[in-house]
Amino acid sequence: MTQGPVPDVVVRPMRESDWPEVQRIYAEGIATGQATFEVEAPDWRRFDDSRLTGHRLVVQAADDSVLGWAAVSAASGRTVYSGVVEHSIYVSEAARGRRIGTLLLQALVDSTEEDGIWTIQASVFPENEPSMRLHLAHGFRVVGRREKIARMAHGPAVGQWKDTVLIERRTRVL
Repeated sequence: MTQGPVPDVVVRPMRESDWPEVQRIYAEGIATGQATFEVEAPDWRRFDDSRLTGHRLVVQAADDSVLGWAAVSAASGRTVYSGVVEHSIYVSEAARGRRIGTLLLQALVDSTEEDGIWTIQASVFPENEPSMRLHLAHGFRVVGRREKIARMAHGPAVGQWKDTVLIERRTRVL
């Protein structure tokens, strides 16, 4: 079933003033144990230093609250991989199921393609089925499974080795 656009929201570039809400949403994702190996959300400086400025987005509600965010990091420092990025996308617990992820991912695809980026990649926990469905619906493909790539350092699976599924989306404009 296809749903229409999400009413009363806008996708816009992330600002430093959004950081408290972005950090809170990041922490909510960490707490699920299904989003990342990170144990805590970084401070603004570390986040700012590690994400490409032109591809940081938020979904803002009519009441000015942030409902989700997306950002990319360079996948490599090598010039030949300058068009390959790794992305993160997080949706506020209160906004899940409202197509916020769809809005963010489409806007991220648009912004990266406009900038000449040809590959967006991510590692997703296989049990994060909503994320897998979202990405597959937006042209991502499974590249492979990385078995027991790292141990969880937080949450209910602390100490357990976890797999990740490597996914990627190649631009269609090359």
